[in-house]
Amino acid sequence: MIEKSVYEDYEIDFSDTYTSDDAYYFIFNENRELYLEKKELIRDISDLDINFSLYIGKYKNKDCFVANANFKEGFDLRQVYEFNRDLYLMGTKAVLVNDWYISHQYCGRCGTKTEVDEKDMMLKCPSCGQVHYPRIAPAIIVAIRKNDELLMAKHSYHDSIRYALIAGFVEPGESIEEAVHREVKEEVGIKIKNLKYKKSQSWPFPNSLMLAFEAEYESGDIKVDGDEILKAKWFKKDEIIRYDSDISISDWLIQDFIDNH
Repeated sequence: MIEKSVYEDYEIDFSDTYTSDDAYYFIFNENRELYLEKKELIRDISDLDINFSLYIGKYKNKDCFVANANFKEGFDLRQVYEFNRDLYLMGTKAVLVNDWYISHQYCGRCGTKTEVDEKDMMLKCPSCGQVHYPRIAPAIIVAIRKNDELLMAKHSYHDSIRYALIAGFVEPGESIEEAVHREVKEEVGIKIKNLKYKKSQSWPFPNSLMLAFEAEYESGDIKVDGDEILKAKWFKKDEIIRYDSDISISDWLIQDFIDNH
């Protein structure tokens, strides 16, 4: 396979395996696991079975590449977060680019093999002209307050987490704010007010951009859907059971509630 990519005037010809002592390589397998040696990125990829490699920017002032290879076991990015936060942050970008490239090697409109654009991070179809940018799914998460209590819910898909905040994906045709109100109404049956945006987070599990809000309870009784949400109730700050890790923006929202109420 011969592929060519040009980003920021940096050209790589993938007809030969590119190696450099001055580059960093984020190498993932089919399970989205990162290849590390002694919990560090490798600098020489000549011994690995690389399927493709793409330049994605700078890491520690060095050229940085994402690559896909065939190997059995690596590190989940959640594990990486616990021992190297900087490596995790760049890894979130790398794994999303890796997913995008794997999923769009062929045009979804006509099936033709796509080509890497010479300027932008984009795959283009030489036949029908369709362009394929990396896909990110926006999602909301909201901390709902009622006086000195925080609303938390038991999700059916969270086996290891007892209670969590209300969250969900933004649907086509709605604003971020509309998504928050809809998700809250659908999942717990109440109305909220004084919605306030707080911050955002890239969440690569698998491909979300999390948008965090806080809001106040307005009216209604808690009524869960019984499908996605099994239970929901109000917690005082000393009743909240924290997560095992602070990796998610959900934990940040909970800590913000504890610190300010």
